Amino acid sequence: MTSAVSSADEMLHSAQLATRDPACCSTVLGWPFKRSSTRESEIVMLDRRTFLQSAVKTATIATAAISRHSLMAQSSPPAPRSPNDAIQLALIGAGIQGQGDTRTALQVPGVKLVAVADCYDGRLAHARELWGGPSGNDLFTTRDYREILARNDVDAVLIATPDHWHKQAAVDSMQAGKDVYLEKPMIHLYSDGPQIIDTVRSTHRILQVGSQRVSSIVYAKAKELLASGAIGKLNMVTARWDRNSSLGAWNYTVPLDASVETCDWPRFLGSAPKVPFSGERFFQWRKWKDYGSGVAGDLFVHLFSGTHFITASKGPTRAMATGGLRYWNDGRDVYDVLLALLDYPEGFNLSLRVNFIDGGEESEGFLFTGSEGLMEIAGNTVTVIRTPHAPDPGYTVSTFTDAMQRQYVEQYRKKYPIVHPDGPLPQNVEKFAAPNGYSDSYDHFHNFFNAVRSRQPVVEDATFGFRAAGAALLSNLSVDRGSVVHWDPETMKLA
Repeated sequence: MTSAVSSADEMLHSAQLATRDPACCSTVLGWPFKRSSTRESEIVMLDRRTFLQSAVKTATIATAAISRHSLMAQSSPPAPRSPNDAIQLALIGAGIQGQGDTRTALQVPGVKLVAVADCYDGRLAHARELWGGPSGNDLFTTRDYREILARNDVDAVLIATPDHWHKQAAVDSMQAGKDVYLEKPMIHLYSDGPQIIDTVRSTHRILQVGSQRVSSIVYAKAKELLASGAIGKLNMVTARWDRNSSLGAWNYTVPLDASVETCDWPRFLGSAPKVPFSGERFFQWRKWKDYGSGVAGDLFVHLFSGTHFITASKGPTRAMATGGLRYWNDGRDVYDVLLALLDYPEGFNLSLRVNFIDGGEESEGFLFTGSEGLMEIAGNTVTVIRTPHAPDPGYTVSTFTDAMQRQYVEQYRKKYPIVHPDGPLPQNVEKFAAPNGYSDSYDHFHNFFNAVRSRQPVVEDATFGFRAAGAALLSNLSVDRGSVVHWDPETMKLA
């Protein structure tokens, strides 16, 4: 008990410091709150006595996770499991993306959801409605994800928190012995990347980043076509993601009961600046830099992931970006229009665009331009279009004298005689389409759970995820600095 009291004194001191260090916040945010009979939390002011009384439980949770990590760090990688073994999954962050991901994950055979953590009571209640069985009690729910990490019946976690919690939740989960499916972007700050990668290595855990197009059979076909020389030598990639709706611009619905009683605001804030409760910030967090990464982290990162997968590139070396807040002047501090240009060491350029007030049709797609053709990805199709070069270079002689024109054309035709094409028509257009109902999200989860069982590498590991997110955030950095920024894709460091 003495050690627990001592730990509580240290935690109380840490809380009083109100530090912004994420590691400290993960402890401070473990403060005990009064619990109702339905396990939902109610925020109260804590005096020293209440804090000390709860210290034993809090210290036990933390100690269990730390002890498990210490054992793991000294052991060899976990042994493969049978392909028939069930995987017990927990969800951390049950918002729109988290619940959508979970629905897809549970379609994979042999996967069961056993626990959910979220900072809004209404989402915990809805999770029990969805996955808690007839009584709603077959699912463990909590505001504190560390309670999930302390459970022995959790094999893997799906992390779909706001971006500023990605690193801490992932590191805590791996140190507690859990495999991790981490939503994109992998990082919120550049310093997050090395910490996640190092933790993967030291704990021997599986971590897959959730940019599902890396598992798409359409993107695999595009990769094959490019490598085969279908469009010649690649020189440019143009990618876009345009939207034309309020919801597409992240104006998600704020529930009528949003308040400090139903939302664990201190836990949500974590390492972010301490500001008064805001339902908009809580439920529309992508609109603020404190919690999200703007359109670069939300959408550019998908485009980078696709580009890097198809081209087998590790990333750009130079980036420049511009944009502005052109329409959604609702208090957000991130742009709704962003343009970026990037140089790749393989000898091609990447042009990116996101427009949240595109007056046309909402669309997403890639255009790969090569010396001998174009390759376009749109939805679940990939199309190759080739326009063959003329067999001769042509000439411009009309401004010469008639005599010079006749003399030049006569010599030209000796070198390039007129040829009349014959034989079958050339196949200048090829189109490949995925089957109706195909889901790359399902394939991405299927790949992840296969890796959890086999302990084989995933298709989108932490290094790949860092290179994609690191490249995406170059756009934000370029805008902030008002200049070109440089990146080393090999060392994954700003140059």
